[in-house]
Amino acid sequence: MLNTERVKANANTDAYVGKVTWSPGKSLWFIANLFAAVLVAPFVVTLSSVGIFVVLTAITLCFGHSLGMHRLLIHRSYECPKWMEYLFVYLGTLVGMAGPIGMIKQHDLRDWAQRQSRCHDYLLHGSGMLKDAWWQLNCDLLLANGPEFNIEEDILSNRFYRFIEKTWLLQQLVVAVPLYWIGGLSWLVWGMSVRIVVSVGGHWLIGYFAHNDGERTWRVEGAAVQGHNIRLAGLLSMGEAWHNNHHAFPGSAMLGLYTDEPDPGWWVLNALHNLGLVKNIRLPKQLPARSELVTEATNLDCRIERVPEDCEIAKFIRKDR
Repeated sequence: MLNTERVKANANTDAYVGKVTWSPGKSLWFIANLFAAVLVAPFVVTLSSVGIFVVLTAITLCFGHSLGMHRLLIHRSYECPKWMEYLFVYLGTLVGMAGPIGMIKQHDLRDWAQRQSRCHDYLLHGSGMLKDAWWQLNCDLLLANGPEFNIEEDILSNRFYRFIEKTWLLQQLVVAVPLYWIGGLSWLVWGMSVRIVVSVGGHWLIGYFAHNDGERTWRVEGAAVQGHNIRLAGLLSMGEAWHNNHHAFPGSAMLGLYTDEPDPGWWVLNALHNLGLVKNIRLPKQLPARSELVTEATNLDCRIERVPEDCEIAKFIRKDR
């Protein structure tokens, strides 16, 4: 069985056999926000409330989920001051999916399972769209013989991470109270419920398509599922929809590898690097070679350059697309 840095398997570990069960807390949280978004939001919409929705969604998805939770906490693809790490991860918590430790476990279990020769449909988005939506947004998977997690001690013992892991739902009040106080019900519903439904639901939707259909440049041999690039969602997802690139180079801080693959998360990260706030950015050229990674593209001329120390944006050039 393949292992990762945090997930350890033995001869009896299995990514395939398991049971999907309803998760009351997870389900009721999403459904309550869905009802508010569908039944209340259309009747209290204002120009300012839509503006609040757009601004908060962009901030929490870009700085929080993409840069904080995913590229930093989970993959450690760059380094930054601790105050910035805490801020970004906290913003990621406000997206409404889970706390930091929960996000690591969800991500790493799926990432590990998809590299096996076979894994449960829950982990590879292998069911029909409606069934997968119910599973991902309302249920959890309990593997019969799951792997062991070995999350870094400096995360597990970190007081800040332990606190927001226990209270991640309550942290929404930090946003909800001022929204209601300043803008009333309109700002509350659009800044909270609509934002959470779009962010969490959108994360599932991109994940569903990114593991079923779309463009592919690389194939990971022996893996139960391949990642796909979802071009239409590249910009809106803050770069997260370039999922074939991510499956090929999971430790890379840049997800949109070519000039025609917009990656807002990378643009922000590169700007922070230019300001001297971010360092040791990892890109595909800095990652260990993978013998199981093969190209599926024809007439592919790919040049990968490092981000120089004086930091101009890295150039990834692909011809004859």
